[in-house]
Amino acid sequence: MEKQNALTKLKSYAKKLKQNLFVLYLSYKDSRVPWYAKLVAICVVAYAFSPIDLIPDFIPVLGYLDDLIIVPLGISLALKLIPPQVIEENRVNAEEIRKKGKPKNWFVGIIFILIWVLLAYWVGKALFEIFRY
Repeated sequence: MEKQNALTKLKSYAKKLKQNLFVLYLSYKDSRVPWYAKLVAICVVAYAFSPIDLIPDFIPVLGYLDDLIIVPLGISLALKLIPPQVIEENRVNAEEIRKKGKPKNWFVGIIFILIWVLLAYWVGKALFEIFRY
């Protein structure tokens, strides 16, 4: 029961942080944001809006690792790097974007698909070499 309660709190925390994705989306375009904060923000937003996960959700436990840990950590880091006045100014516009729906980033999705294809090729080639003899 206690584990389930902790998991519920973690999911709630992750959901709250994900609401800030639209703030990051607007903030990385702002000229007042330092380049390193823009870099972190664009990476987090691109990954979060990607239709493909680095770790697919169908993999037990690990599949939700990115949703529960990786994305929220990236969002937290990016928000800490962006000036507070920029974040506050972008919250109102971010709410409007969020209501319209989550944009998809197919470019990042294609990159993840290529990574999985290359990984499958590499594993397949290694297995072929092992079992060839």
